[in-house]
Parts: sequence; structure tokens; C-alpha cells
Amino acid sequence: MLGSMRILKLSHSVYQHEYHIVFGTKRRRKFLKSYVKPEFDKIMARLQKKYPTIHLVESNLNNDHVHLLMEIPPNTNVAIVVKKIKWSTSVAFKKKFKFIREMYIDGSIWGVGYFSSTIGLNESTITKYIKYQGKLDTPRQTSLGFS
Repeated sequence: MLGSMRILKLSHSVYQHEYHIVFGTKRRRKFLKSYVKPEFDKIMARLQKKYPTIHLVESNLNNDHVHLLMEIPPNTNVAIVVKKIKWSTSVAFKKKFKFIREMYIDGSIWGVGYFSSTIGLNESTITKYIKYQGKLDTPRQTSLGFS
């Protein structure tokens, strides 16, 4: 749901944080077939119930890697969220799918590391807003999308 990021609140902050997260299978093994996706979605639903401040917006499994679009609050470390996802899915996939269990007898099914980037508002608009903050009259600030 790009373009319609939610504005969320914590006790002392308001935020709009979405992350694109990608991580791959160990040894780039291609076992993330279409029948694995429903199990992945179930695991993510359980994680969101346990940690209600994280929210999965979109996910896609692509044979040997996962793409996630997630809302993660500013008081939560992205690395910790990824670690929880990898651990939970590794344990659950090994229980559910015998062929995965046989491939990865010891350790995680996921490779080390991950990629993350923020999905943000229009960067040029924010740059202009910061650069001209306090220099523009109110109507012009409103036209930049800020009040």
C-alpha cells in the first residue's frame, strides 16, 4: 500500500516508518515455493499478535529470498525484528516441512545478514521544507505539504 503510509503514535512520539527488508536462504537454496508462503503468512500473523507495534504491510517469497514491507516503530531496532522473523520462520519451517528440516539439520535456514531501506515521504519536499523552515510564509509552507 505504497503512498498511503499510516501515521502511528507511541506515548511520546508520532511516526511514519516503513522499511523494505530483504534476506535470503542459507546457501541461496531455492525452497521458498508458493506452498511455503501461507505458512510464512501464519508465522508473521503470530509475530504481529505477539508484538503489536510491528506491522507487515506486504510480503513476497522469491525462491531463495524474502521481501518485506514493514512498519517498525522508532523505539524498535530493525535488526531485532529481522532476527525474530528469521528465528520464528526457521523453527516453524523445519517443523512443518520435512525437506527443509533435512536440508538444514543444524542451524538456521536463513543466510547471515539482511538488507533494509526506509520507505519515506518525498525527499525533495522534505529537503525544501527543512531548508526554508521559518523563512516562508504560512501559505507557501502549506503548499509544500506541511503546516
